[in-house]
Amino acid sequence: MDMKRSFSTILVAVISAVLAVFVYDAIQSPDGDHPQVAVAEDSMQQTLVNRLEGDSNRAVYANIPAGLDKTATNFTVAAENSVHAVVHVKTQYKRPAGSANPFYEFFFGEGYSQQQQQPVQGSGSGVIISDDGYIVTNYHVIEKSDQIVVALNDKREFEAKVIGADPGTDLALLKVDAKELPYMEFGNSEKVKVGEWVLAVGNPFNLTSTVTAGIVSAKGRSINIYRDKVSPIESFIQTDAAINRGNSGGALVNLHGELVGINAAISSPTGTYSGYGFAIPATLVQKVVADIIKYGEVQRAVLGVSISDVNSELAEKFELDKIEGVYIAEVMEDGAADRAGIKSGDVIMKVNDVVVNSSAELQEQIGKYRPGEEITVTIKRDGKRKQYNTVLRNMQGEAKIVKADEILKELGAKFHKLSDRELSRLDLPRGVQIVDLYDGILRRAGIKEGFVITRIGNTQVSHVDDIKRAFTHLAKGQEVEVEGTYPGGRYMYVYQVEIE
Repeated sequence: MDMKRSFSTILVAVISAVLAVFVYDAIQSPDGDHPQVAVAEDSMQQTLVNRLEGDSNRAVYANIPAGLDKTATNFTVAAENSVHAVVHVKTQYKRPAGSANPFYEFFFGEGYSQQQQQPVQGSGSGVIISDDGYIVTNYHVIEKSDQIVVALNDKREFEAKVIGADPGTDLALLKVDAKELPYMEFGNSEKVKVGEWVLAVGNPFNLTSTVTAGIVSAKGRSINIYRDKVSPIESFIQTDAAINRGNSGGALVNLHGELVGINAAISSPTGTYSGYGFAIPATLVQKVVADIIKYGEVQRAVLGVSISDVNSELAEKFELDKIEGVYIAEVMEDGAADRAGIKSGDVIMKVNDVVVNSSAELQEQIGKYRPGEEITVTIKRDGKRKQYNTVLRNMQGEAKIVKADEILKELGAKFHKLSDRELSRLDLPRGVQIVDLYDGILRRAGIKEGFVITRIGNTQVSHVDDIKRAFTHLAKGQEVEVEGTYPGGRYMYVYQVEIE
């Protein structure tokens, strides 16, 4: 009996050793030196990009009990499938208390002024979109943040870093160091219909994991809140599901538990819910997130036209037979539309197979594509419909992807994000300093080394990413104001910089 037991013990040990060797070999790199951690990370990123760029036309019915009527007004499954994937985003940044005081610093040390800075806290929501920790939220939730902490529904907390952001769509992508997280599948927001039931999931007033229900009240809605952003796109899903402060960045969910929008704004005279909320369509979110992961910057495609909504007054003025489509007031020379044969006075009816009846709807459709991609634009001219195959272009007028690092190279500068202490010394609320200047756009504009950039056009500059975004979306030949100051100076300077 003892011999049998000993033999069994030896056999188990041998099998365990063989398995250990096999597992060790399996995780080694081809040369046998290091585990393939970087390759695995790239693979996970590619998997996420494939999901984001894949077909969203299918419905996901995960975890729906057998026999449940999927068309019934039953919110329990949608809530269960989404509430664990919606997180509480807590932010903090330091607000400078004022200029550094040399008298106090002489007696109390250089850190005295920094200690006077009061931390400002904010909060919002976010949506986990992958099991390895990618999270979508609103740009305005994390815009000024020095520190971001994400709290899950199971009360675990993680520090998050910003992977990228796009102020023009009010979206930001965060990443936490975690695995096997619950996440949401994207639904097709273009198939969402007015009158359809939806849920808003988020953390209003710091009340975590809150679910409210309502219907889709309208689509393609523009409320003109991003007018000060570079290349804004507003084409919201409007809902009467209750959305309040803290819901920003949370999920708009259909009855199948799919993500169809990111909650972004409310229309209210009091700042709290009074009837309508607005969400960024999921199809636009997918494209923005995929761009950030693949290119480090959103690739904004343009058609090269000035447009207006068709109303009764415009239809009468230009003798249009119907009030429909989007009117082209001007076609930019050598732009995408001009090269395709589209003319001013044409009315755009469709982009590919999607009908557009407002400027917001047209911007949403163009916003789904990248420079260099071809679309079919259906226009109406003299009462007749025509189709034009159109290759979209970027803001520089080229049919190619422009990466943010290429923009920095053209500017001809290296930048340094100023610390809180440095900002306090300069009596500035924000700024990025030029620490090295060589031949490029900035030097030719007259800017010198040491200059602290605080604003570019309408973009306030707090990080190097703000500089990338501001210049990426400018067209060749376009001028922009660059505002800032020099260390020790008492004046703010404004330079006119022309994009070459």
